Amino acid sequence: MLRRSLLRIAVAASLVASIALPAAALDRRVRIINNTKFTIVEFYGSHTGTTSWQEDILGRDVLPPGNSVNINFDDGTGYCVFDFKAVFNDGDVLEKYGVNVCEIGSYTYY
Repeated sequence: MLRRSLLRIAVAASLVASIALPAAALDRRVRIINNTKFTIVEFYGSHTGTTSWQEDILGRDVLPPGNSVNINFDDGTGYCVFDFKAVFNDGDVLEKYGVNVCEIGSYTYY
């Protein structure tokens, strides 16, 4: 009887782990590709629904034309949907809302 109870607990625990693990294991790394003629001087990625852009992910770095950068959007919250904001050296600003970083591997600016 005790052996059956332990077996049921083990099966239940593995079932819960197999359901919860895929959400936690989603890859949130996205390659940002700059295929424009201008340098991206600032880049922001914030959870959809937040009221601020938070910090510039590039920091002191820039993303010149024809280059790319890998960004890991995994901040421990489990969020997959982000808003992107790119600021270019010519003053243009491009915003893209509702990007699912769990479903894409790259995002290109043209």
